[in-house]
Amino acid sequence: MLSWTLSAEQTGDRALTSAVPPPQGGPSAPPIRRRPGGRTSRIRKQVLDAVRAELGERGYDELTLDAVAARAGVHRATVYRRWREVGGLLADLLEATGDDDWQPQDTGSLQGDLAALNHENQAALTERPSIAAALIAASFRSAEAARGLRRLWEDRYARCEVIVSRAVRRGELPPDTDARRLLVAATAPLYHHLVLLRTPPDPDLPDHAARTAVLAASAGAFANSRVTG
Repeated sequence: MLSWTLSAEQTGDRALTSAVPPPQGGPSAPPIRRRPGGRTSRIRKQVLDAVRAELGERGYDELTLDAVAARAGVHRATVYRRWREVGGLLADLLEATGDDDWQPQDTGSLQGDLAALNHENQAALTERPSIAAALIAASFRSAEAARGLRRLWEDRYARCEVIVSRAVRRGELPPDTDARRLLVAATAPLYHHLVLLRTPPDPDLPDHAARTAVLAASAGAFANSRVTG
């Protein structure tokens, strides 16, 4: 679910699009424009690769435009002109991360699909350095990073809804199952233990969380509420 590796194609000349508009109630995110290829594309990739490295090694507090420019081998004026501030770098990194063709695995069963998703999440959160964990931490300090991460989450959850629709077609779930609620319940234990409690990774947790969510979903725990008049 969390894919943080930026390929040359992701930072190239394709338009970067978001699955949902910026959250209401805050400043609008800058408009997303088609980025040209060639030298501009190469510079963007160098800079975003440097952001990932600096963020993973030093964290948000020590992330600066000067350090990124030096690491990327790009003139500092170019970085300041294009990204303006650290928040702009993080927002662009998150946009590039979401511009991929990632899809959840199809294992043939709801429990298998959710377990596979959880194993991907655990791997992303426990790798060293963990860009996923660093960006989550940065989102509490940077409004632009928070907006970018929100859009990325919305995109990832939207892609994962296919897990629930497949399970409904197989007869594993009631037709009125709320996909978002089920997905949140299945994945939340990973973030609670690894990000909030900072407990050592448990190799059994991804499967256990998936199994628990499936049992609850099969009993109708995530059925959409209906209000009758």
